Amino acid sequence: MDRVIDELIDERRIEAAGKSGRDDAHPSRATQTAGKVIDLSLAGPGNFVAKRGVLTEIVWFFLEACFINNKLIPLSFVRVALLRAFGARIGKNCRMPHPIRVKAPWNLEVGDNCWFGVDAWIYNQTNIRIGNNVCISQGAFLTTGSHDVAGNMDLQVAPIVIEDGVWITSKCVVQMGVTIGRSAVATPLSVVHRSLEAEGVYGGNPVRFIRKRFPA
Repeated sequence: MDRVIDELIDERRIEAAGKSGRDDAHPSRATQTAGKVIDLSLAGPGNFVAKRGVLTEIVWFFLEACFINNKLIPLSFVRVALLRAFGARIGKNCRMPHPIRVKAPWNLEVGDNCWFGVDAWIYNQTNIRIGNNVCISQGAFLTTGSHDVAGNMDLQVAPIVIEDGVWITSKCVVQMGVTIGRSAVATPLSVVHRSLEAEGVYGGNPVRFIRKRFPA
């Protein structure tokens, strides 16, 4: 009972302070400073162009949830077949035995002998091209989109290219507009915000060169 009474007293105090115009009724207001705030209601699609209709996107949404991102289906051929049916170009001998996510299969191209780990997320509002013998490890996040941070937060998209032999290790983030050179490696938890040269090992946030992958 005492707790209920205390809570009611606090509510009345806040309400009274609000009516009197005091900022301390809401602690966060007292610490706010004046500055520009972008009105998100004005944000638009930017340079994004939808390549499929709304109905196709809705159907894919449910199929992705039921089959592609379902850990109870440990079968690569099911995921590959569904992705191909919705426009993905996927080479031979690709391994997808674990749940993954693909936003738009019609924007995905994958070469031969590629591996995809648990919870890899291909957020491809525009094209992502993955070469041969590429490993995308568990929890990696590839995104071709961002927002106009200094404007009105319009959506901005740019393709990602991952060349042959690349290894994107666990929990990496690969951002829009990036090309990762042949046989490069991004170490765990890296944020790849720029293009990477071939055969290098890179890591960190933001990503930086560490060493060459192969001995001279």
